[in-house]
Amino acid sequence: MKVIVTGGTGYIGSHTIVDLLEHNFEVICIDNLSRSNKYALEGIEKITNKKPTFYNIDLCDRNATLKVLQEHKDAVGIIHFAALKSVGESVEKPLMYYANNIDSLLNVLIGMKSFSIPNFVFSSSCSVYGNADELPVTENTPIKNAESPYAHTKQIGEDIIRNFATVNPIQQHILLRYFNPVGAHPSALIGEIPIEKPNNLVPYITQTAIGKLDELTVFGNDYNTRDGSCVRDYIHVCDIANAHTLALQFLIDKKNKTNCEVFNLGTGNGVSVLEAIAAFEKVSNKKLNYTIGPRRAGDVVAVYADNTRAQQALNWNCKYNIEDAMLSAWNWENKMQELKL
Repeated sequence: MKVIVTGGTGYIGSHTIVDLLEHNFEVICIDNLSRSNKYALEGIEKITNKKPTFYNIDLCDRNATLKVLQEHKDAVGIIHFAALKSVGESVEKPLMYYANNIDSLLNVLIGMKSFSIPNFVFSSSCSVYGNADELPVTENTPIKNAESPYAHTKQIGEDIIRNFATVNPIQQHILLRYFNPVGAHPSALIGEIPIEKPNNLVPYITQTAIGKLDELTVFGNDYNTRDGSCVRDYIHVCDIANAHTLALQFLIDKKNKTNCEVFNLGTGNGVSVLEAIAAFEKVSNKKLNYTIGPRRAGDVVAVYADNTRAQQALNWNCKYNIEDAMLSAWNWENKMQELKL
């Protein structure tokens, strides 16, 4: 069965392609390489001995997008990752985020409807919940004001898909709200490749440890958490990747009760920034150079998942813990240095 993966050379997209290929899907990968590296395709092939068909196009270009989707209209579904994702950058450049993340989604949905591609899995985010009043977060937790334009684009994206689903009963949709993806493939052949200075915690940790960056700044230690630093649900990227394969199969097998369903993807455990640093130091045997800085605009205080629904409906379970994630990230950082990425 053929599946189209947008943003497929990116961090989560590349790991999902590996999981799809290992489950005997044929993969069509679309990416404009603006925030990713074509090396991911080499890594995917080394792991799976299979090569996805690749198109280097910008999904904000409607004509180019429709041309590819028409060519592969026999696909069983689309998994849509392609989006800009930096919270800090979105605060500084909101219009760029709204234009890119929403226009690309609209073009993919237009193509999906035009060529009757039946199933759609959307890469959403726990950031849609904002500063949740209760933890852990369930799929029924109220959606509050977004803390950043990035998070708002995910809220808008979900609303667009829901509205589309209401008037298009033929097509089936799943919104996957994942928490904080970390780690790399255990082979150390693919992982997160920050194009510029990293925005996410774990690559910042590994780049500091290997000497690419001088020090790590922990943004705030005066939050109402157990050690004062922000709490997140750090989930291994391979666990997230596998959930996308399971979600697509769930739709193919027609197990969904409505044509737009939501699942949280998280471990169910909150880990603070300082606890994550401690986990890295333990598995790497390296002391990390970090300082405490001021709070960062757009950050929520604490968020972690109730993943019961995904476990029960998708038969999905996390196989990796925070130490596994940190060790795989560190192995990947060393591999990147070897590959000069």
